Amino acid sequence: MSAESFGAHMPANLTLDDLAVMAVADEYGHRYEMSPEGVLSVMPPAGVEHAIIASRLLAWFLAAGWAADRVLQNCGLRTAVADGTGGRVPDLSVWLEAPKLGLVWAPIDKLQVAIEIVSRGSEAIDHIIKKDEYARAGIPRYWIVDRDGANTVTMWKLASGAYTATLPSPQPLAWVLNSDPAQHLR
Repeated sequence: MSAESFGAHMPANLTLDDLAVMAVADEYGHRYEMSPEGVLSVMPPAGVEHAIIASRLLAWFLAAGWAADRVLQNCGLRTAVADGTGGRVPDLSVWLEAPKLGLVWAPIDKLQVAIEIVSRGSEAIDHIIKKDEYARAGIPRYWIVDRDGANTVTMWKLASGAYTATLPSPQPLAWVLNSDPAQHLR
């Protein structure tokens, strides 16, 4: 489908339901997100390195006893509760209890942490835009995994409406994976 024909079929006001339909129809596996202000983002599928980092984190949580239905990859989050407009899809999300089945965009009331693995070109979105958006939405913790040599992890915890770092500095992913996940979620 060309950009011209795609644009001709674009609704005037996108909803999260529209994004879900677009994602299902997309044969290339792009990720569709929308800011609370209604800005559409379409990202290419994650690469191999990205997928390996996500799998390592998933395995870390599972090995520590988290149930598989509480550690989810690419689960849509409803980030603008008031009007229902915003929807993001973090690489990993960890829940106090499994989100309700049948939803495309899960409410964040039982969410413990949203984890983003930075992709080339998404640095500003992950480090600034999503950090502010997730804080406004009330997501209790936000972790960012950078794609530098050590895959450094920055962990944030929500306090008084803003995130504060929970570690003195970003730590290598290898260090994080040798710790207990529960200590980072207190």
